[in-house]
Amino acid sequence: MRFIITAQAGTGDAKTDPPTGFDEKLFTAYMQFNEAMHQAGILIASEGLNPAARGARVAVSQGKRHLVDGPFAESKELVGGFYIIEVKSLEEAIEWALRAPSGWGSDDVLEVRQLTGPGDLPPEILKLIQSAAPTWSAAVWQARE
Repeated sequence: MRFIITAQAGTGDAKTDPPTGFDEKLFTAYMQFNEAMHQAGILIASEGLNPAARGARVAVSQGKRHLVDGPFAESKELVGGFYIIEVKSLEEAIEWALRAPSGWGSDDVLEVRQLTGPGDLPPEILKLIQSAAPTWSAAVWQARE
């Protein structure tokens, strides 16, 4: 099963103050966590999202996509980064999330969500996927079966 773990700022009163300047010890802890997941063979991808980078938010109105203010209306909506892992269960994904370091201020809450896989869909939907996106489904979906 694949899971995405997203990191975001907490919404409660107990805020973690983001570090001032570069914190080499904290950065090293994050890299060691990435290394541990990689060595365990579960890490598919991990990235931090640059809060200073330009971005955009695209929404739907009356069936058409359009640009809206953003990318983030409030800092609490900012996702600080993500991990995509492949493990045997939600419980194992949670165990890894509980081991993750914290301290940037944009990682106070980790949300663990299962990604949809081929085994989660009925056969008729899988056939539609294979028909509509044959090369993508062969490279991505069928490779995960």
